[in-house]
Amino acid sequence: MNDPAVTHTTFVLERSFKVTPAIVFAALSDPAIKRGWYAENDTHEVIQFDSDCRPGGADNLHYRFGEGTPFPGLVLANDGTYQDVIPDTRIVTTSTMSLDGRPISVSLTTFEILPTELGTDLICTNQVAFFAGSDGPVMREEGWRIQLDKLRKAVESQA
Repeated sequence: MNDPAVTHTTFVLERSFKVTPAIVFAALSDPAIKRGWYAENDTHEVIQFDSDCRPGGADNLHYRFGEGTPFPGLVLANDGTYQDVIPDTRIVTTSTMSLDGRPISVSLTTFEILPTELGTDLICTNQVAFFAGSDGPVMREEGWRIQLDKLRKAVESQA
């Protein structure tokens, strides 16, 4: 029998960049740039990466965990849909995540891109329902902190 437990969480992460909103938007929406900060990592092998940043477009990242990780050989799949895209302003996605075919979460993620005197502020809001046995709120928030730090490096390299 499946465990019906669900944990809900919302977390908000903010970053400031000394580049234009267009550069931040490009890093979030251009598949070639996004793959570098979002998909690539030395702990796993990317099996699939697709990102079609338009309302109704797909956003898919599937990877196999490498040796030395908590789940060596297992496949993590994050399959999403872009719900709202306003260039240089906002991106909203919904996604499901599964580990080796077992659903572990459903997410709503909003990126707000705000111009400032010094460049751009990015507000990333995640609203997530975690199913029993999933990574949970603490690990997911830490994962997004790491991803946004990688985004910073990608954005700074575009400046």
